[in-house]
Formats: sequence, C-alpha cells, structure tokens
Amino acid sequence: MKLLKLLYRFYILLKPQYGYNIFAIMYKMFGFTAEYLKYKALHNNKQFIVSAMDWYPCLKDKTETTPLDPVYFYQDAWAARKIFENKPLHHYDVGSLAKTIGIISQFVPTTMVDIRPVELPLDNLYFKKGSILELPFEDNSIESISSLCVVEHIGLGRYGDPLDQFGSEKAIAELIRVTKHNGFIYFSVPVENENKVYFNGHRAFKRDYIITLFKECKIIDELYILNNRLSQTFEKSKGYTVGLFLMKKIGE
Repeated sequence: MKLLKLLYRFYILLKPQYGYNIFAIMYKMFGFTAEYLKYKALHNNKQFIVSAMDWYPCLKDKTETTPLDPVYFYQDAWAARKIFENKPLHHYDVGSLAKTIGIISQFVPTTMVDIRPVELPLDNLYFKKGSILELPFEDNSIESISSLCVVEHIGLGRYGDPLDQFGSEKAIAELIRVTKHNGFIYFSVPVENENKVYFNGHRAFKRDYIITLFKECKIIDELYILNNRLSQTFEKSKGYTVGLFLMKKIGE
C-alpha cells in the first residue's frame, strides 16, 4: 500500500513536469536518487525522519534564474502600485488573478467579481458572483476598478462563456458604465499592429482601437510589456506586446 501511494505521488508530481516522457523522467530520477543517497550519508539530523517512502521529487526547479512570467510580473506590480498611490476607499476587480487581488486587498478593501467563486476566506477580500458582460453594480457607482488580462478572452468560449464576436467591446462598455465620473479603471490587454482573434485563446487590439473603446476616458498612465522590459510607448516593430492602461472616466 505504501509503495502504491508513493508511485501515485510520483505520477502526480512528475506528469506536469514531463508529461508522458518516461525517458526524461528516468534520466532525472537517476540524478535525484544519487543526490538522495548523498544526503542520507551526511551527518544525521535526528530531529527528522528521512525515508525513500517520503520522496517528493521536484525535478525542474534547479534553474539559474527565478522563473517568472514577465506579463503577470510587470502587470500586477504596476496595478498594485497605481492602486496604492490612488488610495481608493474600496477597490473592485473583475476576473484578474486571484493571488494578486488577494495581496491588494490587504492594503485596500477589495471586492472580486467573477463567474467562478473564490472559496478561500481572507480579511478585507469580498466576493461577488457576476459576469463582466453584466456587472452587478449601478451606473457610475465605483471609484476604482481593475480587469487585467481578462477582456481579450470574452466571447471566445475558452472559459465556457458564450461565443460572441463583440464580447470584448461589451466588457469594456460595462467597465466604463459602472465607473464613477473621475473614477479609475486599471486595464490590460494584448496589443498588436492589427486587431486579431487567436481563437479560442485571446484577442489582440490595435492601440487606436483601445483608445476608441475608451473614448469616455482619459489616459492617465500607459505602459507596454515588451518581452523582459517595460516601454513608455507602443513599438510597432516589436509586434505582440501587452498594454497597461490607467484610465480616468471623464467627469461631468
């Protein structure tokens, strides 16, 4: 029974790392086993039990640099900094990365809106079930709202949502609708030289088209993620990038 449990643990751990490449797994496990035997031969720390039955191989973590997704690293740091600078009494988010919004909520009370419930309780973080196509808020009612790398997916069916060729436009219109005059919208999407659909992954937008969709707003801050750096301007020669936009809804 213990051996079966150990083999099952190996399967759960190693399948995401190597898929079904049994030769890669065997090669890495030889090195893992040698390192385990070397560890066992060290001066014994009697405070801990060391047993092969408790192996927990993590075979892809020996990297020379910290692995990071540059889009989420730059985007989430940017959004957090801007929200903290503006100091809203309460912030709202629609569909962004839950981990990031959870951190932001520890500095600014935050309500998350998503079609998928967040089931982990956390002080200062509130959840409201809803769709970005029909946000459960009154017109002109929110002073601070974010939606990061979300709008480009709407209407493509990737997350079980209904197919809609105008899903992104409708989502942006909803974000603008619920935002107060002089309120802030923190927003990001892929930006390219042309509007494109990468079905059913995401859309990419021309910068000019984004500005048109946010015609009721003024751009307060604008940055672009180009591979491993940030740029103040969209560089057409670079092709695909991710645009970060802080919009302020024009007051009456």
